[in-house]
Amino acid sequence: MIEVPINVEQAICQAKEAVKLALSEGVERICIEIVVPEIVLQAQNLTLDFISIFEEESGLKIFFPDTGSAALARRDWGETNFSVTDLGDRGVAIEDKLLETDQILLLVAPSFTEIKSIEKLCSLAYDRPIIFLIPQFEDISIVGIGSVAREIQKRFLNTLESVYYFHPLDNLLVVHSYSSPWYIYSKEKESHKLISEKNEKPNQEELDLLITNEIVVNNSNFSQTSKTGFINEIQRFIDFLSK
Repeated sequence: MIEVPINVEQAICQAKEAVKLALSEGVERICIEIVVPEIVLQAQNLTLDFISIFEEESGLKIFFPDTGSAALARRDWGETNFSVTDLGDRGVAIEDKLLETDQILLLVAPSFTEIKSIEKLCSLAYDRPIIFLIPQFEDISIVGIGSVAREIQKRFLNTLESVYYFHPLDNLLVVHSYSSPWYIYSKEKESHKLISEKNEKPNQEELDLLITNEIVVNNSNFSQTSKTGFINEIQRFIDFLSK
């Protein structure tokens, strides 16, 4: 069982170890999901931290969603031993952005807006590893409903291997690391309690049911504690009167 991460920094540390293990076992389409509000605003810093697992001669190429974010990263990072480009420049075809020297591809915060370029890149990369760092694929509704969403789910999302997943909710925490189950914890005052393990990613209905069960259990415990406390008070009062 993996240690429960308490913040994004710890989650990234765990994700790095999970990715190294997955790469060593030949996984080619790696997905790292850290589902917290405004995570995209931290994309540049998270990326710089994450790529520390790669050696200088790894042939790493980083793809940002658009020209603006790619240009900002190049400016802030200065000279690097890896190249930085984007998925969204309509003036340059995606096939022209992939070189033979590019051996590992890292896509930072990609979304369904770039889906055509992403699918093309996956096809061109063949067996070269592609890592999706904090992808914004959680809400499939942005690309439509019904057959369109189902087709994208079948054609693309199912080709990705969830190597690391961290999703804190109001009352639950979902954590998964490569080759381990999906662990679901309930949040307590200063700790977490494991309440479920699953072999596949839990869907929203399963999470809602777990949340409901925890509310029922907590309310039951509270009610029992209150009842016990009331009975104890009555007994103390009786004891006092009998003296």
